Amino acid sequence: MAEKRTKADRLERQTEQLQKKVERHPDENEKKTLILAPKSDEPTILIPIELQIQQRAYELYERRGRTDGHDLDDWFQAEYEIKVRQAGAAAA
Repeated sequence: MAEKRTKADRLERQTEQLQKKVERHPDENEKKTLILAPKSDEPTILIPIELQIQQRAYELYERRGRTDGHDLDDWFQAEYEIKVRQAGAAAA
């Protein structure tokens, strides 16, 4: 019997596909809105805002114990956090 994919599996697969697309078509991705997304111990890199939101939504999903049914809540919370951080960086 085929293994049923969870929302987390699909989200992780989509994130990997987006990362591969970014690596394969860098000039195509320059057309999209990019913002800085520094990690504390990593060099600053440009990451598409949609990918940042997706990654943060997945972190929220994992923090909740991978319970299904809150995907939109996670997405909107992640979008809010990323955009507030972006606005703060622009104001500084």
